[in-house]
Amino acid sequence: MVARRMTLEIGTILPTSTPDPGRPILGDVRAAARFAEEVGLDSVWSTDHLIASAPMLESTAVVATAAAVTERIQVGFGVLLLALRPPAWVAKQVATLQYLSGDRIVLGVGTGNPAHGDIGWRAAGQSFAGRGRRTDEALAILPDLIAGRTATLPDGTEAALSPGATVPPILVAGNGTAALRRAATYADGWIGLNPDIDELAGLTAELAELAAERSRPVPAVTIVAAPPDDLAQAVDKLSAYAAAGVTRVIVPPRDADWKAGYEFAAKVKSAL
Repeated sequence: MVARRMTLEIGTILPTSTPDPGRPILGDVRAAARFAEEVGLDSVWSTDHLIASAPMLESTAVVATAAAVTERIQVGFGVLLLALRPPAWVAKQVATLQYLSGDRIVLGVGTGNPAHGDIGWRAAGQSFAGRGRRTDEALAILPDLIAGRTATLPDGTEAALSPGATVPPILVAGNGTAALRRAATYADGWIGLNPDIDELAGLTAELAELAAERSRPVPAVTIVAAPPDDLAQAVDKLSAYAAAGVTRVIVPPRDADWKAGYEFAAKVKSAL
């Protein structure tokens, strides 16, 4: 039996999209956010894309809706495709969401799953190939923009947004070296996508090395993973993540019955 740790946070993904294009998980975001809070989960998260391989709701509207109907739970972007948007607009939206939610926003950032193709990027007038560079450029100035400080935009424009807000935790997602470098350079946290324990050890070691090279703290580790259906096995798996230094696990619903998925995640949390 793996030693257990009581401080692991458990979150879930709102019914905004699906990993299976044939079975969309599109549900009542208001009811889902309220229920996740009622059963004691720590965070809810919205997926994001303009045109994906399956139906998907727009993330800022989802986050605003979830925040409006809850009081305690953190509300996260899991994850925002930052390079699809002008960084100043992202900062304005995030600052407003922080203000409206009482500082409960978590800003996860990614560059997009290639499985979705490049149609969403082309529709937004953005280069798919250049998304990594633009993500880095945006992350470099996003904290200043959100806080209301003057920042120099990629084209040289100086701008300050008002009102400023508390800069939320910024997390970078992805298991590749580019994502780890990005997290180590700009972020408070890193989101790993369903690594097994052996793979996680290598990824976190690389993350720590990259952070040390930049004289920055090692980003906190969040994992997105679906645990086994068996409660005891699920508890063991998440306990192993916690023992490996993970601070949060985001458990996605398996199917359209998101309520059952949330209840199971809450049972796992209670058993840790």
